[in-house]
Amino acid sequence: MRNLGNNATLSPDRAYELRTELAHKIASFIGSAEKRVTDIPGLLLSRRTAPTAPASATYEPSLAVVAQGRKRATLGGTTFIFDPSRYLLTSLDLPVICNVIEASEAVPYLCFVLKLEIPVVRELLGREEILAPEGTSDSPAMATGETTPELLDACCRLLDLLNTPQDIPFLSGLIQREIIYRILRGPEGARLRAIATLGDQSQRTAKAIAWIKENFAKPLRVEDLAEIAGMGISTLHHHFRTLTAMSPLQYQKQLRLQAARGRMLVGGLDAASAAFEVGYESASQFNREYSRFFGQPPMRDIRTLRSPGAPVSELR
Repeated sequence: MRNLGNNATLSPDRAYELRTELAHKIASFIGSAEKRVTDIPGLLLSRRTAPTAPASATYEPSLAVVAQGRKRATLGGTTFIFDPSRYLLTSLDLPVICNVIEASEAVPYLCFVLKLEIPVVRELLGREEILAPEGTSDSPAMATGETTPELLDACCRLLDLLNTPQDIPFLSGLIQREIIYRILRGPEGARLRAIATLGDQSQRTAKAIAWIKENFAKPLRVEDLAEIAGMGISTLHHHFRTLTAMSPLQYQKQLRLQAARGRMLVGGLDAASAAFEVGYESASQFNREYSRFFGQPPMRDIRTLRSPGAPVSELR
């Protein structure tokens, strides 16, 4: 049992009931599909009926609440497990390796993923009544936290709006603000608060990260990044690695490799064309780095992904 700031003692039975309710709602709305982009802005539902192979993905600022099953995301050398008792909070765009590790036909993996709008987080932080514990300054921009009954209840109410689409424009924003509020009240929200706070080192580093994401095909000069962030090169390196578990060049490389893989798989490009499109000047360097990251050369990897029964790229 957990005692929150309002001194209300919560029953574990209530959390179980709400998880069961959330699973039922996700299952009813998603049907037999593997994912559904809903009419609620920023809300995605996902479902898997078997464990999946590790796949690369870029997680955007978001909250992932699992109603059934279990999933793993690896950022750098750190692994995060999220399941019905632990949500996953991502505060920045982060390249990860992820896979569903617990799912079956009888008990499928069911997940509620809500994109977090940083301007909304910033707006809420401007309200004096939000009191939150201090977090550590050396934590990455990804964390897991306890999925409380209050958070589950808000997620269920947000899903209910799919039954009354006329209410979505007015009520969805209110419930999403409540969900963000619940996160900010806990220690796991510390990094999200820092990234949304203007002038904070995390927020300034986030500006450099956003620039790389938007311009990953361009040459990267750390001096220019430091200027964008308004900090020294060594300070930027330190905070960048703290947030993303990688250096700026490693971050850019992962974005480039993931983008190239997508262009070959979906766009039908050959390896050399994909390499040049994402910013590589040398096809041989691209082949080496691709093989190290994905485990096999580009075109062999694409043939594997296109083969029957191949793992589908993970979004959540």
